[in-house]
Amino acid sequence: MLKTLQNAFKVKDIRKRIFYVLVMLVIIRLGSIIPIPGVDKEFFHGLLEGNAEASALANMFSGGALSQSAIFALGINPYITSSIIMQLLTIAIPKLEEMQKDGEDGRKKIAAITRYVTIGLALFEGTAMAIGFGNRGWISDIDAVKIIIVVLALTAGSAFLMWVGERINEKGIGNGISIVLAINIISRIPSDLFILYENQVRGKTVAKGALAAVIIITVIVLVVLLVLVLNGALRKIPVQYSKKMQGRKMVGGQSSHIPLKINTAGVIPIIFASSIMSFPGIIASFTGAGDQGTGIGANILRAMNSNTWFNRSQPIYTLGLLVYIVLVVFFAYFYTSITFNPMEVADNMKKQGGFVPGIRPGKPTTEFLTKILNYVIFIGAIGLVIVATIPFFFNGIFSANVSFGGTSLIIVAGVVLDTIKQMESMMLVRNYKGFLDD
Repeated sequence: MLKTLQNAFKVKDIRKRIFYVLVMLVIIRLGSIIPIPGVDKEFFHGLLEGNAEASALANMFSGGALSQSAIFALGINPYITSSIIMQLLTIAIPKLEEMQKDGEDGRKKIAAITRYVTIGLALFEGTAMAIGFGNRGWISDIDAVKIIIVVLALTAGSAFLMWVGERINEKGIGNGISIVLAINIISRIPSDLFILYENQVRGKTVAKGALAAVIIITVIVLVVLLVLVLNGALRKIPVQYSKKMQGRKMVGGQSSHIPLKINTAGVIPIIFASSIMSFPGIIASFTGAGDQGTGIGANILRAMNSNTWFNRSQPIYTLGLLVYIVLVVFFAYFYTSITFNPMEVADNMKKQGGFVPGIRPGKPTTEFLTKILNYVIFIGAIGLVIVATIPFFFNGIFSANVSFGGTSLIIVAGVVLDTIKQMESMMLVRNYKGFLDD
């Protein structure tokens, strides 16, 4: 990885792209400390401390902007949610499905619709937050104008983050939205490590403090290693190409393989599942209907917050983990079904004279690929669940109350690896162009 970065900085075009990304990341961090006009930061910070379970994940995704009552408080969540909605609608609405299959023009149209949906969601979430601010007295001398200002500030902040992600795709090194999300998560890790030290190590006896430190380091290293294994694991399906005559020469006969990543959907299932699980709690906390009550609604909200899972005093809330697992598995299958079509792969293989050894071309190959794909997706989804659940377990048992964990490490590791691969691809394309120009 370090060698790739060194080689990338030697190439002027890629170096400019990397510096462009770094400038954008600085802007993102600045936006995470610029306060929302008219909102009392101290009251707001106190609310989040009192509702840590509901706000931890959203605060992590926003890079601490939520706890700072900053203009980027909504983070990139509206865009993530709109992406989920659009992908679901693509299956339900034939016209959108046709757009998706209509090459680059169709994808551009879907991207434009996704932007509009993002703005709509940001307006909705921003309005809920503004009303919550007003009801709790965090906006002095509240009136309609001040509420509109807060809503516009939050919406503009979310829209700007979406724009930054798209500019990183265009002028940077790709993975724009993922990079925005990853830098927000990374920015929270130092403070979370300090919280772990304060809660689990400081003030303890030497033996207990050392044991706690060893356990923390072991869990972090174990999760990182599992993430790296999960992201690098492949299932290779062998493909044989038959020989055929082209002119007077016999060509073909090569052996190849179809690489299927065990974690076929990457970090998408984790991001989608986490966003859906956190969304009701965040909205409820700002509208005054938080999880502090005793009714069934409050109990459901508590069960959907990952910080309540594996709580020894209230084990019933761990049932929310089952919903999380179902969502991760569902989105793993759903996202892979969009990005990998076994029938299309089988047809392309048949046209090129390729076949899987022992499997007849056509429908049998499609069925074989589908079977293997379903198996691989399931293994990858279970791997994602295990990696994400390990920190949840220790968080609940030891009451660590930190925002980063398996979810954040999976996202960061996945984004870093994908970005490195993107830079390697850029350098490879540049080498090919240089060779052809010579």
